[in-house]
Amino acid sequence: MEYEIIKLWENTPDYHPEYNQPEPNLEVHPVDNPRGCVVVIPGGGYEWIAFDHEGRELAEFYNAHGYYAYVLTYRFRPYRHPVEQGDANRAIRLARYRAKDCGYDANKIAVIGFSAGGHLAMTACTKFDSGIDGDEIAVDEIDRISCRPDLGVLCYGVLTLGTDYTHWGTTLNLLGEGYDPALAGELSAAGAVRPDMPPCFIWHTAEDDLVPVQNSLEMAKAMRSVGVPYELHVFPFGGHGFGLATNADSYVSRWGGWMIDFFEKFWG
Repeated sequence: MEYEIIKLWENTPDYHPEYNQPEPNLEVHPVDNPRGCVVVIPGGGYEWIAFDHEGRELAEFYNAHGYYAYVLTYRFRPYRHPVEQGDANRAIRLARYRAKDCGYDANKIAVIGFSAGGHLAMTACTKFDSGIDGDEIAVDEIDRISCRPDLGVLCYGVLTLGTDYTHWGTTLNLLGEGYDPALAGELSAAGAVRPDMPPCFIWHTAEDDLVPVQNSLEMAKAMRSVGVPYELHVFPFGGHGFGLATNADSYVSRWGGWMIDFFEKFWG
């Protein structure tokens, strides 16, 4: 099945064709009478994009539960921060800009990310603004729109950079060799959380030996420290990269239904 693809920008800033990557875009998964909207960010260590099992499969899952969905194709290595953050922020703005025409509430936009995509989703939940202002972008009405998501979902995310339990490939792909430790701290759970960030649903497995569970535990601890609601699930068994986990342990696969319950708790 073919889906509509929309570019994040008509003329993508800081785009390098020689990197042989597509311009950042959203794959559109519409649904009638949507209950809300979700921007899906697949993982891949900021080295590639796990588009199918952490992207399109999730969009179809959301459609089945009545949610409009987009899958984000964002830039990755050799691009460096803050390019990836800019792609995620712009995706939220564009989703909100399209709300009226697509039939969902502009105040019911969630972001979900997996692994390194979980890091990018966490960045979207913490590094947002109410709309860029300034003469240089005044012609772009989308950039005047808030990029704050209303809910976040962080799935076995790389939520710390440069720590003993980070995923080093993700850290280096995003920040490069010789990165600034202060910047890594700002892009980690403890340094990124803020009291006005959205509530988050967080899950991980205790046996994850690629991205240790401490990443999600640190995120929950940090959110608690600033008084933001969260829901945390740590499954005792299982590894990394499950997506919906339909082909893994059936117990782990329960996370999808619990996430929908989380949406209903906040959105009704």
